[in-house]
Amino acid sequence: MSALASLIAANIAFVGGHFVMSHPLRAPMVRALGDKGFLGVYSLVSIATLAWVGHAFVQAPAAPLWGTGGDVQWAIASLLTILALALLIGSLKGNPALPDTPVAKVEAARATGAFAITRHPMMWGIAIWALSHLIVWPSPRTLVTASAMGVLALLGASLQDRKKRALLGEAWASWEAQTAYWPRLGKLGALGIGTWIAAFLVWLGVTWLHVWLGGIAAGAWRWIG
Repeated sequence: MSALASLIAANIAFVGGHFVMSHPLRAPMVRALGDKGFLGVYSLVSIATLAWVGHAFVQAPAAPLWGTGGDVQWAIASLLTILALALLIGSLKGNPALPDTPVAKVEAARATGAFAITRHPMMWGIAIWALSHLIVWPSPRTLVTASAMGVLALLGASLQDRKKRALLGEAWASWEAQTAYWPRLGKLGALGIGTWIAAFLVWLGVTWLHVWLGGIAAGAWRWIG
């Protein structure tokens, strides 16, 4: 198997494993293993397939297919990455979609902060992060992996809505009525200055690590270095 074929297979296993275990196999697995057993198997499969993705990614072709883009593309990708990080950070507080959230908390949830923008800020953060990589480094391995992560995030968000409607009924319907699947970019200010500052600082940190771990100067370090 070629390195690229292995990477494609790894991404299919990672994404497919998430979808299959989160939806059609979840109920029978919980019945057979219990909640904790299911979570253990789910975690092990996810870690194993993600490790496969990481190993195959390093081996796959890294050279961009049509150039790495100029300063404009890098600036756009940097802004998108900061936005992605702000959404990810904002999703960590008061997320009614987290597993085992009591129905009462879902009913009481209000669309503030990141959730004023979209009810799936974590998923959109991942998708936007993937897009930023496609803009500046369209190598075969980036195209495969970033596309897979985008599909996992956005299709996963849609499937999560369907699952939550079935499980939570009116409580989730009320939450959907307050929120939107597609980001409302006019509400980015709802994230608050603290979240934006945190996202900027994290961006500086992860892009600095990118130089040392990935060998590519990214973010501000592209110009500072």
